[in-house]
Amino acid sequence: MKKTNTLKNPWFYVSAVAVIIIVTLGFNSSGSDTTGNTVDEVVKQQAAPKVIEVSADNDAVLGDPNAPVTIIEFSDYECPFCGRFYQNTMPQLISEYIDTGKAKLIFRDFPLSFHKSAQKASEAAECAGDQGKYYEMHDKIFENQQSITVSDLKVYAEQIGLKVDEFNVCLDTDKHKDEVLQDFRDGQKAGVSGTPSFFINGKMLVGAQPFEAFKKIIDEELA
Repeated sequence: MKKTNTLKNPWFYVSAVAVIIIVTLGFNSSGSDTTGNTVDEVVKQQAAPKVIEVSADNDAVLGDPNAPVTIIEFSDYECPFCGRFYQNTMPQLISEYIDTGKAKLIFRDFPLSFHKSAQKASEAAECAGDQGKYYEMHDKIFENQQSITVSDLKVYAEQIGLKVDEFNVCLDTDKHKDEVLQDFRDGQKAGVSGTPSFFINGKMLVGAQPFEAFKKIIDEELA
């Protein structure tokens, strides 16, 4: 009997690929998966971003508190990618969506353990928030990312017009340490593992993404 050389038979590869697809996706002969969804339904579900419940806590809001789109950012003041988002994407988000009342931004702290200055930088912004200048300190830190020691932060407090003695006591006594750590824990619960991570009405977007990536989700939410 003549043996068929499977290595030279193209139908062998076609059959093998078909078996792999069926096993991997779990589809039966009716064109549905094991949950009863059709192929088209499964593709749509995989393409649609999962909506995740994320608390805004009591963190500072940039923009109209009643804006229809909420962007919750988990970020680290020492993270270079967070700085890239601040420099390259945030200005356009502000001009097109935040200043126009379509979206609001809520910054939540996610200081990574290997960034030694990130925890105190987060606390400094919270201390500035006690005096109504959270985002002024937020901006000052990101504009000076390479110089955010405690001494630097105290200089920035004076530069943005804070009551320096009050700020220094707040920072030196770790007043907002637990608040920052709570943000970090909430981020972990929501699935954050790196910074920056964003939740746009609960839809997760990870990394220093270009403006267009935010625009796509925001416009879908506004439609």
